[in-house]
Amino acid sequence: MAWLRSPLNALLIAGLTAAAAVAASPPADEEAVITQSLAEMLRDARTVISNNQDLINNPELGDKHLSGQVVLEQAVKGYAKATGKDPTKIDPNSRQGRLLRAMMASIVAVTDDNQATINEKGTGFKGFIPAVFARLVSEDFNQLAKGEAEVKVTAPPELVRNRKARPDAWEADIIKTKLLGADWPKGQSYSAVVETNGRPAFRVTVPEYYAPSCLVCHGSPKGEMDLTGYPKEGGKTGDLGAVISITLYH
Repeated sequence: MAWLRSPLNALLIAGLTAAAAVAASPPADEEAVITQSLAEMLRDARTVISNNQDLINNPELGDKHLSGQVVLEQAVKGYAKATGKDPTKIDPNSRQGRLLRAMMASIVAVTDDNQATINEKGTGFKGFIPAVFARLVSEDFNQLAKGEAEVKVTAPPELVRNRKARPDAWEADIIKTKLLGADWPKGQSYSAVVETNGRPAFRVTVPEYYAPSCLVCHGSPKGEMDLTGYPKEGGKTGDLGAVISITLYH
């Protein structure tokens, strides 16, 4: 599982571009499996970063031994536990296999690109938090899968801290009319085939809710500055705090 940046990424880009050029409209259930697997892998890797925040922010340690490969191996274990499947065994020639490998390559690349920050001695809070990690992984993945798929971690507009993460019109509408609805089943995703950037695409929004650990930055008292320098939102455990938005182009 050595997801090396340069040669592998070149192969992934070539494979994904070729696949995008010949892709027809696959069954919605197949696309649902792919999008859910991408969301799961991103979540599992982000959980690894979350679980290691004390280690990352330890000012007395230099090398944290938290390389991209280490993060990926832990994320793969989390994925296997959640789904019952080993993501490294999924056919690399299938669309799911290609895109999952692109996601895994991005997880490794982002972690390795930030080793200087992670391993800096004498500094406590590093700012390499789960939200930042997920955004960077999504951006790297989008370059690898350009033309075939996109991933973005967004949120209700009033909760978005980074302008790059603002929901587009479709995402904002689904968040407001579906995911925030009083009768919307907790944890249920919403999907539809919609015109996106001039092309038909299968789009999924996966709701995510505040856990107790999220409230350190997003809880109460509302307006108080958190560790990152943003005002807290006053959120509560179980509130909708983020949405993983995934687009698969036809």
